[in-house]
Amino acid sequence: MSAHSDSAAASPASRELPSTSSSPSNPIQIPLTWPPDGKVDLDWIHHLMSAFDWSSKNLPPSDFPSVLPVQAFDGLVLTASKILHKEPNCLTIEPDEDSSAAAEVVVVGDVHGQYHDLLFLLQDAGFPSENRFFVFNGDYVDRGAWGLETFLLLLAWKIFMPHRVFLLRGNHESKYCTSVYGFEKEVLTKYGDKGKHVYRKCLGCFEGLPLASIIAGRVYTAHGGLFRSIPVTPSKRSKGKKNRRISFNSDPKSFTLGSLDELSRARRSVLDPPWEGLNLIPGDVLWSDPSMTPGLSPNKERGIGLLWGPDCTEEFLKNFNLKLIIRSHEGPDAREKRPGFGGMEEGYTIDHVVESGKLITLFSAPDYPQFQATEERYKNKGAYIVLEPPNFDNPKFHSFEGIAPRPQVNAYYNYEDVIDSDEELDLTSMVTTSEGS
Repeated sequence: MSAHSDSAAASPASRELPSTSSSPSNPIQIPLTWPPDGKVDLDWIHHLMSAFDWSSKNLPPSDFPSVLPVQAFDGLVLTASKILHKEPNCLTIEPDEDSSAAAEVVVVGDVHGQYHDLLFLLQDAGFPSENRFFVFNGDYVDRGAWGLETFLLLLAWKIFMPHRVFLLRGNHESKYCTSVYGFEKEVLTKYGDKGKHVYRKCLGCFEGLPLASIIAGRVYTAHGGLFRSIPVTPSKRSKGKKNRRISFNSDPKSFTLGSLDELSRARRSVLDPPWEGLNLIPGDVLWSDPSMTPGLSPNKERGIGLLWGPDCTEEFLKNFNLKLIIRSHEGPDAREKRPGFGGMEEGYTIDHVVESGKLITLFSAPDYPQFQATEERYKNKGAYIVLEPPNFDNPKFHSFEGIAPRPQVNAYYNYEDVIDSDEELDLTSMVTTSEGS
């Protein structure tokens, strides 16, 4: 593992996880039970981490209810959902105001069900604490085989430290993506006849995940990135609200950047963010990508969201007095198809350097994807970013290699036929799954 800022490098560290195997001094405590008062403590979270790690190596997936019975799952997800749904679309994170000592903020990109790599990241960065905040940029599930364990562990941390751990939504926290890239099948495999119930509860929790964060008034984080303004033009009003017609301008030539105020008013509680209509901001925030070409344009490769150029990065930073944009969303497979952009070998790239600051893409799933049809793997590192006081705008990058070997398990999706970079989405299928939910 190597850690460095733009100008400094540190010595490598081990990428092996401490053993969590059962022993007389540290028995694996299963099944896990939900605390009667609904309050989890640090011991409970450590038991959860160890139990999930042990079961991934020693039990078939269908035995998962013997580790986390559905009653414990319900308690965990219901408690977390209540917290998440009350949070605003764009979180305001002020580490200096909330902590008694100098605090740091750890920002994490896509983890995609790679549970063992997430455990390493948490141990390497240091667990969440009063003086260590975490902001996760979404895509907890799909492709990797332990999306359920990954998501539930992060929900447990959220419950335990709701003002220190912040979970943003990724484009894969949706009904469409999870039906295509494996999470739905994973849940049904692990919970059997209770699987549909568990999957439905997860989808409800996804709807509550906030879209973005502003850290220390200096750093904007979101899964995909920037978003458009939605200029609403009321037409002639008829008597009564029911007959009022509203039109909006979708001409790409007239696209303008949206404001944080517009972001705060968007309706995020949708299973699949729409790519047409008036509620486009969630889809933009979750699906958009940077471009080297100036301006805002439709993201035709993905079929949803935008492409934005360096001029838009500068405008956004300047408008809101920010220094950094940290987004995720693009792994080594996506970057392979993007000429002009850096690859994801180190787990991050600096995409735009403009007068007011920088745009960074952060990807935290090493050796991704877990299941790959080609013989030659990307073997990318994952990375996380540490932001330190007083300004929180000088990112320190920490790259790490994947845990090896991973436990042997079958994929939950047809990775040989499914495209690897979310491109050419079947939008008709997406709207069908949304309407059928």
